Amino acid sequence: MRSLERYQVLTFIAAFLGWTLDAFDFFTVSFALPYIAEDFNMKPSDIAASITVTLFLRPVGALIFGILADKYGRKYPLMVDIILYSAVELASGFAPNFQVFVALRAIFGIAMGGEWGLGAALAMEALPPEARGLFSGILQQGYPTGYIIAAIFYYAVISTLGWRAMFWIGSFPALVVVFMRFFVPESKAWEKTRETRSTDHNMFHDVKKVFKEYWLRIIHTILLMAGFGFTSHGTQDLFPTFLKTQLSFSPEEITVTTIIANIGSIIGGTTCGYLSQYLGRRKMVVASMILAGAFLPLIAIPINKPLVTFGSFVVYFFVQGAFGVVPAHLNELSPPAYRGTFPGLTYQLGTLIASSSAQVEAKLGEVFPKNGLPNYGLTIAIMSACAMVVVIVFMSTGGEKKHVNFMEESEISLEDNREVVETKNAQ
Repeated sequence: MRSLERYQVLTFIAAFLGWTLDAFDFFTVSFALPYIAEDFNMKPSDIAASITVTLFLRPVGALIFGILADKYGRKYPLMVDIILYSAVELASGFAPNFQVFVALRAIFGIAMGGEWGLGAALAMEALPPEARGLFSGILQQGYPTGYIIAAIFYYAVISTLGWRAMFWIGSFPALVVVFMRFFVPESKAWEKTRETRSTDHNMFHDVKKVFKEYWLRIIHTILLMAGFGFTSHGTQDLFPTFLKTQLSFSPEEITVTTIIANIGSIIGGTTCGYLSQYLGRRKMVVASMILAGAFLPLIAIPINKPLVTFGSFVVYFFVQGAFGVVPAHLNELSPPAYRGTFPGLTYQLGTLIASSSAQVEAKLGEVFPKNGLPNYGLTIAIMSACAMVVVIVFMSTGGEKKHVNFMEESEISLEDNREVVETKNAQ
């Protein structure tokens, strides 16, 4: 941490706040869902469709904003992205009916999909190679941090000011843009390869080129991120329902347990991200998946409530510990000219594949009941264990570029482009 320069610290803070507040806005719907349903005179399951719409449009945002970031820099497209999701969050609080609300959440999905890739690229390109592991782990934990902030505001706001006030509060991330405008510089690695991008024709040409040249790496990374998504969502999405339905946890116990588990996520992501700088990205992820699987029985075969809480802390520690490696790993694997597009697009497409995990677990739990109740604990353990095996397989068969220097890589890419241009001119 002491090795970072001032601009590197400020850049990372901006990226972390962008992702944290983006997650906060996303989870606002999850917490406010029953109140929204009551206001619109609909079933909660109908309102939940807005969450699905948000998830489905995240890859679209990753592609659009990723291409913009590769063409025009990381900073200003990210600022536009943050303004967009802040404005949509504010407007969601004024939605007069469900149709308007779901349309706004669709736009939010595009903005949310763009934020992760741009923020991760801006942060990772600003950091020295030896610091990427630690700060990758911290950056990824903006997601559970956003969850905890949403839980706190839910407790403090919704019963007194109503669900709409939560969305109005969610518009405050727009202030991050002011901070970025005056204190965060553009990525130096991107500026190094500006000449490379100036030879491209248009947005559609960029999409075609990146898929043509790197299709195998893209497919492998998407499948890896799908495994990550099923592991993360498989242990998280149905967990509160499992606590309430099967274990008879009270609302207070559910809140405390989920917050403790997410604290485990934050500590695990930071710790494992840091250790990946020494052990390597692949070894750290594989070790985390094995250890997470070892503690799954504490959730699947619950003995008592304290052990379930402890088990959730440890499982989340290692699941999100592995996820803490992702921002650094995907940016290191990314071709330098497409670092705005590649990490975010593969991440969001993998997440899209895994978006059905809660529904699959719920259905399997009903098919294999225990004591007359859906056996959610068993299905959470089975799906999560299978996903962990997938992550281990794809992580072990993929590459690793832990020590790559983004500035040097950009210079090589620039030289290669100049040689291509000179050859064309000669011909």
